[in-house]
Amino acid sequence: MGSTGGGTRSAPDAAERVARRQGTGRRAGPADPYAQEAAAVRTGLVREIVAGGGLTDPAWRAAFEEVPRHLFVPYYFETEEAGEAGETGGAGEASAADEAGSDGRAVGDGRADEPGGASATGEGGGARGTVGCTRLWRDDPHPLRRARWLAGAYADVPLATRVRDGELITSSSQPSLMARMLQALRVRDGDRVLEIGAGTGYNAALLAHRLGEAHVTTLDLDPEITEAARNHLAAAGFRPAVVTGDGARGCPLHAPYDRIIATCAVASVPPAWLGQCRPDALILTPLATGLITLRVADARHAEGRFLATPAYFVPLRGSGPPPERVPTCGLPSRPLLDDSFRFLLNLAAGHLEPVEALALWEHEGRPGRERYGVTVRGERQWAWLDEPEGAYGWPLGPPDRLQSFV
Repeated sequence: MGSTGGGTRSAPDAAERVARRQGTGRRAGPADPYAQEAAAVRTGLVREIVAGGGLTDPAWRAAFEEVPRHLFVPYYFETEEAGEAGETGGAGEASAADEAGSDGRAVGDGRADEPGGASATGEGGGARGTVGCTRLWRDDPHPLRRARWLAGAYADVPLATRVRDGELITSSSQPSLMARMLQALRVRDGDRVLEIGAGTGYNAALLAHRLGEAHVTTLDLDPEITEAARNHLAAAGFRPAVVTGDGARGCPLHAPYDRIIATCAVASVPPAWLGQCRPDALILTPLATGLITLRVADARHAEGRFLATPAYFVPLRGSGPPPERVPTCGLPSRPLLDDSFRFLLNLAAGHLEPVEALALWEHEGRPGRERYGVTVRGERQWAWLDEPEGAYGWPLGPPDRLQSFV
């Protein structure tokens, strides 16, 4: 594999960026009756993300300003009560067949496919919990409900895209979390990126806007999800590679990659991902209830630290039996209210007893996510606190199937 060389690349000016996108074959999608109104509310969303400290990179800000999110969520569910939510994975977004009936109306029954198979599906952290919900739809005959749909498409919240029997299965990513993840990916012009989990296609569109569609591949196991993502991308004028395949195996067809971003949680880093990266590539993936960034040395070695950002994602499908909740019996209630302690419980699940985790957490000054990291050395993978060879480390993987969040 060739090296990226490790040098910096100068950022193109606006004219160069437009020319690059045009050169990769971006084409106008079909006429969008909501284009003008959507542009106004999209500006408000971007301002909100910027006010919260996000989108400090002008290139990513331009992507969020210009990519129409509403084209990727033609319908979604307004929920009365939701469980923990982040970016989507697991069952995935609604199928193309659900999105339109013979008369063009959304007619799906709101049920998600069963989450079998080995794949990532979705744009990021999942959501779970029993909910009461109302479906909002772009072609609703009632103008007030259409207005609610468009406003919700640009709210800084995850959008429930699939519900089964009153239970929220998947959601489209919270835009501010997507912005943090994309910026943490630290892409450079010319980078090739693999996204594990196609979701609605919105995240792939943002990547294609930034890098050019020829440099972006998005992957999912479920052909209905990839079909829907491909249709949404085309409607927005983007045609990156949308591949149906096993997320844990990556996509060797378009390798090597400079960046891999996953939008589903893993219990350990799939070896295939490292093998499809160039040296000095970066992998960003959810693990436990955090986001780990790994710098790849070669096909068998990588290391990095967690971001400070909390993130709750559904698991990479097919990576094992459904996880069980981490036991918390015998623990006082106060530490369980602290996000940093719950993170440690998940990271060391199955390798550290809850009471031991509590003692460690208190002794080490209640460490936040950014003090933890992950190392991959050949067949070994482990998480650690402060230093890879320090006093505290835990093998990665789901022994006894304990890898769920609490």
